[in-house]
Amino acid sequence: MAQSLIFDMDGTLFQTDQILELSLNDAFDFLRSLGKWDTVTPIQKYRAIMGVPLPEVWKILLPNHSNEIREKMDAYFLERLIANINQGKGALYPHVQEIFSYLRKHDYSIFIASNGLSDYLKAIVSFYQLDRWVTETFSIQQIHSLNKGDLVNTILKKYGIQQAAVVGDRLSDINAAKDNGLLAIGCHFDFAQEEELAQADVVIHDLIELKTLLPELKKGDSFLFSRQT
Repeated sequence: MAQSLIFDMDGTLFQTDQILELSLNDAFDFLRSLGKWDTVTPIQKYRAIMGVPLPEVWKILLPNHSNEIREKMDAYFLERLIANINQGKGALYPHVQEIFSYLRKHDYSIFIASNGLSDYLKAIVSFYQLDRWVTETFSIQQIHSLNKGDLVNTILKKYGIQQAAVVGDRLSDINAAKDNGLLAIGCHFDFAQEEELAQADVVIHDLIELKTLLPELKKGDSFLFSRQT
């Protein structure tokens, strides 16, 4: 049975920080124009919670604002993110396309499971033509619980997957792997935190490392892709 890799998007495949500050500043400028914000954009606070579903982000960044304001910010922020993606202001991490091509040539199925919203993910996949390699991209919007473990489980069930690993930079990715009895490959990239990565089965510093890591994991009885039940 072919193996599958389930990738996170932000901070794993896509260098979100390249458009994050631009888009967040745009969104908070919008909030300032409404007379609802009078201080600096909380970019560092957002970086600390990167990977959390956007509805939760606004609760954290705007704890004293109404749901109506949060929804307006959510919509405007998404609009600016997509505009910046389509203007080529973002970037994939090094070797994304190379490793995707390698994986497909070696009969791995590739999926994306992200806490990002569907339209945002579609913009990235379309701009960088990732659907040349990716079987399907899944958004947290598809899951009522907003739990990434449930999102990964949806992929496993839909495609009847028994052998897989989750590749991501945050604890939600690692937990999503563990919750489903999968291998957790942590990415020591921009938003990663040491204490979270310590819970991964394996940690990489560049996606190109998968070229040597995956064959090693497949050797003998130590191959960890098979789901643990």
